[in-house]
Amino acid sequence: MPLVTTSQILSDARNGRYAVGAFNVENMEMVLAVIQAAEELNAPVILQTTPSTVKYAGLDLYLANVKTAAERAKVPVVLHLDHGSDFRLAMQALRTGYTSIMIDGSHEAFEENIELSRRVVEACMPSDIPVEAELGKVGGKEDDLDGGEGSAYTDPEEAKMFVEKTGVNSLAVAIGTAHGIYKGEPKLDLERLSEIARAVAIPLVLHGASGLPDETVKMAIERGICKVNYATELRIAYSEGVKEVLKENPETIDPKKYGSAGISKVKRFVKEKMITCGCAGKAP
Repeated sequence: MPLVTTSQILSDARNGRYAVGAFNVENMEMVLAVIQAAEELNAPVILQTTPSTVKYAGLDLYLANVKTAAERAKVPVVLHLDHGSDFRLAMQALRTGYTSIMIDGSHEAFEENIELSRRVVEACMPSDIPVEAELGKVGGKEDDLDGGEGSAYTDPEEAKMFVEKTGVNSLAVAIGTAHGIYKGEPKLDLERLSEIARAVAIPLVLHGASGLPDETVKMAIERGICKVNYATELRIAYSEGVKEVLKENPETIDPKKYGSAGISKVKRFVKEKMITCGCAGKAP
């Protein structure tokens, strides 16, 4: 089917008390793996690219990959700009055909974050493209995303004001997660998450889920998370598949052979996380 936006699938997730898995993709093989997993589980799915991924191949090439794969599928597929770094990139993604846009002004002061996010919302509104923003600071480092040490947690009252002033469609919150690989098991402030969910009436997003125990993710979903982002673990899974083939047969020169192994590993991982999120079987 054609690419869809996050509007309906995240609304359904919020009402149904489950989350939609959002998976960062780096190449054609990862695109295929994620959509095959969604097809096999009859799950709605969000595919994402970060600014550094966009630099690698371009918005248009990722759109072409995902759009073609989505048109072959029977489940809803979204193409989302993850951590849009500035207004210009957000508008480029909008004009290219992305069906969901994130603008990340979390490194700015509160009022500047509001102003930037509001501008993106106003620009995307005529095309009915939903906008995700971030309030608070998710720590860690992944790609060019550097949250620094620790996190500035999202304040529930600020979240309410932020949503009212910007009109964003979903909100990424900082409750103790981080990008990249965790050095130890993170302790999430789940009570803060519940307070945020009571303060705002839009879907909430959990960044930095790679490496979180599944039970922790489920508890976050019970308290209001509707979209869960996975990135680092997809890269690990794909790379492990490639390495296994090359270790077994170092003379392999056909990219399809190790690419297929990467697909298999990523698909297995994505299916596990879709089951954790509760979105399996939720495609219309």
